[in-house]
Amino acid sequence: MILNDIDILDFKNIHEARLQFSPGVNCLVGLNGMGKSNLLEAIHLMCLARGMSSMPESALIRHGADMLAVKGNFTSDSGTDEKVSVGIVKGKGKSLKRNGKEYPKLSGHFGAFPLVSVTPGDTQLVSGGAEERRKLMDMVISQADSSYLSHLIHYTRALESRNRMLRAGVRDDLLYESVENSMAGAASAIHKARKEWVADIAPRLARYYSLIAGNEEKASLAYSSVLNDATLPEVLAGCRQKDIALGFTSKGIHRDDLLTKLGDYSMRRLGSQGQVKSFTLALRLAIYDYLKEAGGKTPILLLDDIFDKLDASRVEHILEMVSNSGNFGQIFITDTNREHIDSILSRLHGNPRLFEVSDGAFREIRVGNSTDKQVKESEQE
Repeated sequence: MILNDIDILDFKNIHEARLQFSPGVNCLVGLNGMGKSNLLEAIHLMCLARGMSSMPESALIRHGADMLAVKGNFTSDSGTDEKVSVGIVKGKGKSLKRNGKEYPKLSGHFGAFPLVSVTPGDTQLVSGGAEERRKLMDMVISQADSSYLSHLIHYTRALESRNRMLRAGVRDDLLYESVENSMAGAASAIHKARKEWVADIAPRLARYYSLIAGNEEKASLAYSSVLNDATLPEVLAGCRQKDIALGFTSKGIHRDDLLTKLGDYSMRRLGSQGQVKSFTLALRLAIYDYLKEAGGKTPILLLDDIFDKLDASRVEHILEMVSNSGNFGQIFITDTNREHIDSILSRLHGNPRLFEVSDGAFREIRVGNSTDKQVKESEQE
């Protein structure tokens, strides 16, 4: 999948911008807070129907504006032209259209425009709670398997029903069994998909981590779930009395987790900042490979400020991997350090593009030529 161009109106600090991109590497350089990450988030919104962070979608609208609009023209791997447009209006919600036609359900968009993003906030995938890691599994598997999201929705609704019964103090075992049996089929499908996904991702993660950090360090990933050892009806029957006292369902696939390790040790407890960042980058690249193979489409890759908190050796390994690997399709890279960007550009063939970003405005710098080329900037509109 290639994003050919984008048209942005009132998205965060970007008042108005129209940009054309290289099908290969696109670099954005500028100080923090200038709008580099905001452009990546606009791309993320088009491809996955949601922003990168958990902030309310109304917060994506530029201060003082009533709405935002993002439009993009894509080319699929098969050469088909696709148009995506997203609009968010304060107090009225979000509209998402593909080729001018609005989706009846946003879930219909998942997987159509695969994307993998690497952001500074990814360290929460290691240091944060289990919910962060479950959200990652669900988002990635949903892009490759449309039925997975349906199972997840069914399980969540049934779980909410059971929790309402628990809060109400219901004591009827037959009622609980009815709801729990309804949860069981979806839970089994979700568990199977997650287990297979981790088995697929784990060796890819280990390989990418070794490429980034060197062969001395061995990273691994494992799946923790109560369904590894029992069926959901067995688990819920065993904790029913406890759950009635608590007022919520304490066990189930909604409590699953990913165990992150470096050698025999917990990455979460003992990993340094550089090791954690290397681990999350390796995990995202492993996800990239998975989506490319499972979905049959080449994802767009967003690399936001990936070199921060990494030593020179790891930076060099990443630069080499991104510059010379033929595995990746279209890439967007942001950095405050022009030296990192120039190092990448010096290694590339083809026609990479470089943009300088300042206060939500974008100026293209002609690669390989000292003359700057002005492109359409927000202050010109």
